[in-house]
Amino acid sequence: MATAKKTSASAAKIYDTFIVGAGISGIAAAIKLQKEGYHDFKIIEKASRVGGTWRENTYPGCGCDVPSSLYSYSFAPSTEWSHLFARQPEILNYLETVSNEFGITPLIEFDCALDNAKWDESRHLWVLDTSTGQYLSRTVIFATGPITEPQMPALPGIETFKGEMFHSAKWNHDYDLTGKRVAVIGTGASAIQFVPQIQPKVDQLFVFQRTAPWVVPKPDMLLSDRSKRVIEKFPVIQRSWRKAVASSLNVINFGLRNPTLLQPVSNAAKQLLKLQIRDKTLRDAVTPNFTLGCKRLLFANNYYPALQADNCSLIPHGLVEIDGNTVIAANGERHEVDVIIWGTGFEVTHPPIGRKVFNTKGERLYDLWKDTSPEAYLGATLEDVPNAFLVLGPNVLVYDSFIGLAEAQLDYIIDGLKKAKSKGISKFTIRTDVLKHHNERVQENLKTTVFNAGGCQSYYLDKNGRNFAAWPWSLSELKSRLSNFQLDDYKLVYQAYEESNAA
Repeated sequence: MATAKKTSASAAKIYDTFIVGAGISGIAAAIKLQKEGYHDFKIIEKASRVGGTWRENTYPGCGCDVPSSLYSYSFAPSTEWSHLFARQPEILNYLETVSNEFGITPLIEFDCALDNAKWDESRHLWVLDTSTGQYLSRTVIFATGPITEPQMPALPGIETFKGEMFHSAKWNHDYDLTGKRVAVIGTGASAIQFVPQIQPKVDQLFVFQRTAPWVVPKPDMLLSDRSKRVIEKFPVIQRSWRKAVASSLNVINFGLRNPTLLQPVSNAAKQLLKLQIRDKTLRDAVTPNFTLGCKRLLFANNYYPALQADNCSLIPHGLVEIDGNTVIAANGERHEVDVIIWGTGFEVTHPPIGRKVFNTKGERLYDLWKDTSPEAYLGATLEDVPNAFLVLGPNVLVYDSFIGLAEAQLDYIIDGLKKAKSKGISKFTIRTDVLKHHNERVQENLKTTVFNAGGCQSYYLDKNGRNFAAWPWSLSELKSRLSNFQLDDYKLVYQAYEESNAA
C-alpha cells in the first residue's frame, strides 16, 4: 500500500538537522553528525541509491583525476583500489560500502526530491516540501554538490536531428555505437575520458573542440592484489601516500596562485606535445592558447593517441547548428552523423540548489543569481539564508580532493550546529558586513591567480566576468578558516525569541 503523502506541517516532527543529498558530502555529513552524538536528523536523496555525481556519470572510461589515496574519506581509508586513480564503478562501490558500514543507508529516504525550501520566520524553522511530503527542520545542510545538472546548449536545429543523442552524464548504455558516425561536442574532463573508449568501436568520430585544453600525462598504474594486501597490512604506507599526494597538490595550488611559476611547466608540456603528436596541424590545433591551469587541468594517456586514429577527426571549432543529421561547425564545416554525444559539462555557473531555496525575503536564490554572482561565506553560508549551510558553495574550490574540501567544510558546519544548540540559538545568519568584507578580499586576491589572469574563459568565471568558484589562497588557509565557527560572524537570535512568539 502506498504511503499517504504528508500535506501539513502543523503537527509534524521537527528535526534538528535536515540533509539534502546522499552523495560524497551528504554521506560524510551524516557520519560526522553521528560521531558527535547527533541523531535527530533526516537525510533525503532524489535517486534510489547513494553516490551523487559518481552514480550519475557512468560513461565509458569515467574515473577520478585525483589519486584514490586522497579521493577517499579521512575516516574510511580503502585498500581495494585497483589503480592509483580510481575508476567510477570503484568509487561508487566505495561510497555505498562506507554508507552501509557506518549505518547511514537505512537512514536515507530514497526517491525523495526537494521541491522547495522556505524559511518560516515566525517559528524559526525550515519548511521543506519534497516529492514525498513536507518536513520541518531547525537547520539544513544542502549537500547537493556543484556538478549535478548536465548542461545542454540551445542550438539552432537541434530538434531536427533524427539520430541518437545524449549527454555524457546520461549515457545510453543500451545504444550500440559500433560502426556509427559519432559527433562528440566538447573536449572537457568527461570527453577526454570517453573519447578513447569509443574511438575503436565507431566508424567515424568527429570531435568538436571550441578551446584546446591542457592535457598532461596521468601518472597512473595498476595496483596488484599483492600491493593491496601490503597496503592493508601496513597502514602507514597509505597514510604516507595520502600525505605525499596532498603535498603535491599544494605545490600545484601554489603555482595556480602564482602563474609566472607555471611558465616552465607550460613550456615543458608544449615540448611534450611534439613527441605525442607528429602532425603539426593537429598539434597546433590542440595546443592551448592560455596559461596552464587557467581552465581545469586534465590528465590522460590515451586521449592524444585516439585523436590521431584514422577514423577520428578533430574539428577545432564549436558546433553552431544542426540541420537534420548534419552537424555544422563555426567555420562552416559540415558532417553527417548518426549520433551526437554532448560532452558539454554541467550547469556550474550558479549552484543548482538555488532553484529550490528561498531566502527570508521570499526570493528564490536562482532568481537573485541570474544577474548577480552568487556569494557565500567560506563557501558555506549565504546572505539572508539563516540556519542553513551549502557544502562546496561559491569560492571554495582549490585543486584538491572534493572529499577533503567537503570534510573541512563539514567540520565547520557541525561546529556551528553544536554551538547553536548548546547556547540556545534559534536563528543564525551571516552578517552582511562580514560577508561583504570576505568576498571583497576573495575577489581582490583572485585577480592575480591563473584563473583570472591566465587568458581563458573558464566555467569559474560567470557572465559578469566574476570568479564565483575559486579560492584564492592555500588549502591550509581554507582549512584554518574552517576550523572554528566564529559566532561573532553571525547575527544571532536566542531561544527566548521563539518562545515569546509561540506564547
